[in-house]
Amino acid sequence: MQAIWLQNKKLSYRTDVKIPIPNKNEALVKVLLAGICATDLQLIQGYYSYTGILGHEFVGEIIKADNAPDRIGERVVGEINIACGKCANCLRNYSTHCEKRDVLGIINHNGAFAEYLCLPSKNLIPVPNCISNEAAVFTEPLAAALQIQQQISIHPNDKVLIVGAGKLGQLIAQTLVLTGCDLQVVARYQQQQQLLNNNKIAWLLEQNVEQHSFDIVIEATGFTTGFDLAIQAVRPRGIMVLKSTYQDMSANFSSIVVNEITVVGSRCGSFAPALRLLADKLVDPSVLIANKFPLSQALQAFEYMQQSAVLKVLLQMDNQLYTKP
Repeated sequence: MQAIWLQNKKLSYRTDVKIPIPNKNEALVKVLLAGICATDLQLIQGYYSYTGILGHEFVGEIIKADNAPDRIGERVVGEINIACGKCANCLRNYSTHCEKRDVLGIINHNGAFAEYLCLPSKNLIPVPNCISNEAAVFTEPLAAALQIQQQISIHPNDKVLIVGAGKLGQLIAQTLVLTGCDLQVVARYQQQQQLLNNNKIAWLLEQNVEQHSFDIVIEATGFTTGFDLAIQAVRPRGIMVLKSTYQDMSANFSSIVVNEITVVGSRCGSFAPALRLLADKLVDPSVLIANKFPLSQALQAFEYMQQSAVLKVLLQMDNQLYTKP
């Protein structure tokens, strides 16, 4: 099958990768669409030592599932954490923090930038017919955006700032505006600003952020500059949510201590609420799609992603090389 392979920080397009064979608890999924995200770019840069097929945002169709034959033909998205179910964190129902977990396209498990993938059947969530593939492929990052509201309470009288108006920042904004809070987003580029205008979400430039005035600040850039701006913006005893992973970051944490800031790390979220929002048309992530490339042109797609202000790039699978296992 066709696949995009990462090894020693280098991507390659391959047609010689064997179609995966699902074990008794897994299903074989034909990938329909997959999305390139910031984590994929970080893996290429060496954020985590990984060799294999990249990609964890996808929508696909189950074509083989020996443990659930009635699910063949289902259109699905997939929870990316493959938990052991036995460790202390799994027993606490913290499966996303499983001590022995594999992660689709990130840790020890080939990902979605291929014509086919395998995941445990329990990880595969049906997609309602009313949701398009172009919307469903955003389920994983939308679930991550919604995780913020699972961790902290956001009320209509809260003054909230999102630092960063990229792919994730835009999704977070679309979900938080539903709370009725006083929301503003730091947006650097005209395209980002226009998308926020279209959703009637207020934006501002970073130099216009009022210091120590926001109850809640969400950092969604992954850069030291964004982190520093978040610290400056949050009020004493406010909450700062970190929604990005950071590489080689140095920061002055003294003000966090002096101003008694609550810092919340936020990562994966549940797919069910995300799918409900998509089904009810309360969010529209498809407006973030900048371009779509066939899998065979994935290397060009990654180059395209390097341009400033490019939002979501999708890979379209053609599945021409499949032979029934």
